[in-house]
Amino acid sequence: MSIKTATEKVADSARNVADDVLQSAQDAVQSTRDAANNSLDKAEKSVRALRSQTDPVIDDLAARAQELASRSIDYCADTSARARRQVQQAADATTKYVAEQPGKSLVIAAASGAALATLVLWMSRRHQAY
Repeated sequence: MSIKTATEKVADSARNVADDVLQSAQDAVQSTRDAANNSLDKAEKSVRALRSQTDPVIDDLAARAQELASRSIDYCADTSARARRQVQQAADATTKYVAEQPGKSLVIAAASGAALATLVLWMSRRHQAY
């Protein structure tokens, strides 16, 4: 065997080994891609499953919040109506008392005005002192 033939055989063997290594590397890359794609598919399925489970919960929470808001509005409306009725009753009772007891009403009004004026005067002097 000549040196040229031996060199060609070694070169061919080296090419074959390099081709085999390259093919193995390509196979490893492809199997890694396949594994990554499978993992991503599983993750996507899990996310979809979680989403399908959370959507009804979110809808339920939204419905509860809307119901609570509606009840709160109704409660405020009832409370407002009750307060209006009580103020009207107090006004009616005051009007009736003034009509039945005009003298006492005048004395009570004067005393209340004097007390309020004294309080305002005292507060204004106190404020000026500071």
